[in-house]
Amino acid sequence: MPDPVAVNTMFAQVARRYDLANRLLSGGMDLWWRRRLVAEVRKHAPRNVLDLATGSGDVAFALARGLSPGLPILGMDFCQPMLDEAVRKKETAGPGPRYSSVTFRQGDGLALPLPDASFDVVTISFGLRNMADRGKALSEMRRVLRPGGRLFVLEFSQPSSWFRPLYFFYMRHFAPRLAGWVTGVSSAYDYLCSSIEQFPDRRTLAVEFERAGFSCVTASGMTLGIVALHEAVK
Repeated sequence: MPDPVAVNTMFAQVARRYDLANRLLSGGMDLWWRRRLVAEVRKHAPRNVLDLATGSGDVAFALARGLSPGLPILGMDFCQPMLDEAVRKKETAGPGPRYSSVTFRQGDGLALPLPDASFDVVTISFGLRNMADRGKALSEMRRVLRPGGRLFVLEFSQPSSWFRPLYFFYMRHFAPRLAGWVTGVSSAYDYLCSSIEQFPDRRTLAVEFERAGFSCVTASGMTLGIVALHEAVK
């Protein structure tokens, strides 16, 4: 499992250039993946949302744009420099109702500083992979959900078998170089590749959700299986 201190340090180093690196490394597909997530959340008309591992706030802002105006959205992350970037982006957007209901707070996904049964929806995008203890993180997400609440996990997965050699060749040899050029920290993206290779496939991850107490677990692959959107119910 990932070392939380190392993960925190890594994200702190790349915070200012994180969004640009994501656009380039994914070829812009990360925008579409987030739209799919927001569309699924919108179907359930939540009264509030917790976006865990919110990073620089892209998912929280996408939810604010795609859900009911004024819906409370809390973005939480354990890396303060990433949260500083999210706050900067909110301030840059200027005054007005668009993001007024989006707030950010520091917190550890393994011990959320939140009361039981306080959210209708929890989302986490490309963050479950970085948790030092996935089982504990999933249990915490379930704890803060109301009965009947839903968890949405957007995460890298294992690509289609025919595409896997090409994909991991790109991730091992080209992604770190491109990311290093953009962020100046290529070692962070060496970790990215290794964490994706070691991450479970959709079926195995669904079993982990069920062990954490979730039901009605589903998963849909996107972009030749390199990403999956998982949904589960408390």
